[in-house]
Parts: sequence; structure tokens; C-alpha cells
Amino acid sequence: MTGVALSHAELADAFRAQARGCALTGSPIYGALLERAADDVARGGLFADLVSSYRGVPMLDALPLRVLGAIHALVLGGRAPGLAAFYPSTGGRFEAEGAFRALCEVCDAHRAELREAASTQRVQTNEVQRSAVLVPGFLRIAARTGLPLRIREIGSSAGLNLFFDRYRYELGPHRIGDAASPLALAARWDGAPPDLEATLRVASRRGCDVAPLDVRDPAHRLRLESFVWPEQLDRLARLRAALEVAVRAPPAIDAEPAGAWVETQLGERAPGAATVLFHSVVWWYIAEPERARITRAMESAGARATSAAPLAWLRMEGSRLEEAELRLRLWPEGEDALLARVHWHGVDVRWVG
Repeated sequence: MTGVALSHAELADAFRAQARGCALTGSPIYGALLERAADDVARGGLFADLVSSYRGVPMLDALPLRVLGAIHALVLGGRAPGLAAFYPSTGGRFEAEGAFRALCEVCDAHRAELREAASTQRVQTNEVQRSAVLVPGFLRIAARTGLPLRIREIGSSAGLNLFFDRYRYELGPHRIGDAASPLALAARWDGAPPDLEATLRVASRRGCDVAPLDVRDPAHRLRLESFVWPEQLDRLARLRAALEVAVRAPPAIDAEPAGAWVETQLGERAPGAATVLFHSVVWWYIAEPERARITRAMESAGARATSAAPLAWLRMEGSRLEEAELRLRLWPEGEDALLARVHWHGVDVRWVG
């Protein structure tokens, strides 16, 4: 974070940009509410007051979603019944003007709590649907190496995507995964089949996050649910099912910055396994010096990789609001390949790999 206060115009621009992003990626409710909140910020109103203590880069920190997530937690926790009447996640029916009035009432009633959330609370989305994008990448690594996978994830949140092999998938006509899993993830599929003949074996799994969440803690579970957009009931159901899978054997997640953690993990030799660093919609939130540190660590470890101990870097990231990309870099060859163009939430996969 910087120590520089932002103008109302700069903050309003961030709210409007997030409104467009939400509208494009499946939340017309947040699109409508954020447009109105942006107007309020521009004129120095209630929302301007909520974010007045914030210092940083609003889009990098997803500032508008910090605020809406904290409000959604109040709704889901039964502390904002007036707004709950407009949120589908609590059985409500949305109407823009009435919802915004109720939203403002909640903000006024919980002003100090929401101001604190805007300044300090990181967005925690552990979108398990993204495993439907990631699993074809893991299959590609298994097919190319023939080895069990040593899985390492940065930006793990609660670690739900670390259990990608415990879910079942319906990728267009392709069926993958554990047929007995309580969680089925479906995605539209366009292109050639993934590497269906490959056998997925996970030798070990571990993650890191600067503020990991514990799937056993009800407050942490509520926080995860709060960052699901209120009309996306399928996402909420998937999250709750994934939490039930994870709570049986909670994942190991270290509370560390990504750069130092990646260096430590890559310093451990793992012959007979393919080490895989993966992440999904995390890179945007990592500062440039930390990104450079991770990249150096990967390239240094890649130079030491062998066919008996290969290294893979699988990432679902992107720079456009319209779509993300699934890319794979696999050492010892070190080539970087585009595998797919995908929806940010993992519901569409256009396979090119």
C-alpha cells in the first residue's frame, strides 16, 4: 500500500471499472449497485466515507469487492435483513433502486465495520469451478511426464483447488475424475479432447497464502461465501460442497509471501515426481517485485529440471476482462504453451492445446 489518499474521481473510476467487470462476468446485481455506488463516491457521499481511509491501488486490491463482500457477509449472517430481501443468496428478489437504498442503510448502520474492511480485508475468492479449467492442464502434465504430481499452489485461500483430483467433471462430452465425488463441475468445452488417457496421481499437495482461511472455522467459511456474488447460487452451492470435501482432510497451507515460499518449495528435490506450481486469478494481486522473484525462482529451478524430476508452471491468468488463459510451461524443455482460452470463473473452455 502507498500512503497517498486517492481523489473521489479516482475512487469512482475504480468502482465503475469493477461494475463493468461484474456485469461482463455474471453479476448484473453488483454491476447495478456499483454503478450507483460510483456516483455516490464521485459526489463525496456515504461510499466515499467508507473508503476514505483506504491507501493503495483500488483495482489491484479489488477495493469495491472488499466493500461488497463485507456487506454480503452481514446479509448471509442475518445482520442485514432489509438488504437480504433483495439478495437471491438469502431468498430475496433484486430490484435495483430498492436494493441500493437498503445497501446504503446497511452501510450507515455498520459504517465503522465496513470502513475497517475496506482498509484491511483482502478479497478471498476460492472459486472451485476453476478446477474445471485446471484439470486438463494437470492431465497434460501427467501425460507428458508419466509421473505422479507434487502439487504446489500460491494464493491458495482455503485450498479448495488443491483437491482438484477429488471432484468429478463434465467438460462438454468428456467425463473425468472421481465418479463418487459429491461435487460435479460442469463446463462448456470447445476443441479437441483433453489428455483423457493420462492417469492423475497426486504425490503431495501444499499451498501458501498471505492470509489463509481454515475450512474448519465457521467465520472463515462465511467469509468465503461472502465473496460469491449474490445471484450466483450455483457458485455458492459448489463452494459449500467443496468445503465439505476439504474439511474431511484440511489442506496444508502456509501463511507466507509467495516469493519466499516458492523458493523454499523448489529447493526441495523430488525425484520420481513432477513438481507443479499452479495458480488461478492470483497474478494480478501480486506486486511486480514479488512476481519477478517467483519467475526467477521458476526459471532457476527449471534449468535444473530433468526428465526424472520435471518442473511445471500451470497458470490460469489473464489481462482482459473478457477472458483468461490457461498456460503451461514445462521443463526441462522450458517451452511455454497456451492451452486454452477460458471464462474467468471456469464455465467455458476453448481448448487449443
